[in-house]
Amino acid sequence: MTPSAWLQRFAPTPPGTALDVACGTGRNLRWLAQAGWQVTGVDRDAAATAPLQSLAKIVDADIENGPWPFDGQQFDLVVVCNYLWRPLFDRIKSAVKPGGCLIWETFADGQQTIGRPARPDFLLQRGELLRVCHDWRIVAYEDLFEGTVNPRFVQRVAAVRPSPAA
Repeated sequence: MTPSAWLQRFAPTPPGTALDVACGTGRNLRWLAQAGWQVTGVDRDAAATAPLQSLAKIVDADIENGPWPFDGQQFDLVVVCNYLWRPLFDRIKSAVKPGGCLIWETFADGQQTIGRPARPDFLLQRGELLRVCHDWRIVAYEDLFEGTVNPRFVQRVAAVRPSPAA
């Protein structure tokens, strides 16, 4: 699978530390590692992440039902693609270093009219990522229907966490 075009477009430079949340089989993690990032990936599917062990630090954890494994840790970049668990919004944001970047891309309301996921729990509402990042600098945002080979309703944000005032 190819990495997210949104990630490729908005990943900051130079590479630093990155967290790939719900990394799965590692399509974005692989790209980040090849681009020179020091990557940590987290997913509950240990079989999916096993081949990634040589590329990154892999944390096998159920972040929806277990403790957040990154308390007190921060990264230059946090990436979330095709994953939504609202109770983790604050924890995911707190994993971004001040001055660091959050790149989030997932399914949005409307997706239920054309396929899966269809449960509202897994679909962003209009403007939801903007509201989540309202106090950050929004670099780019989209909320749209892509009628490509794999049609989907999607919402994306690239946002920078503010640095503390000097």
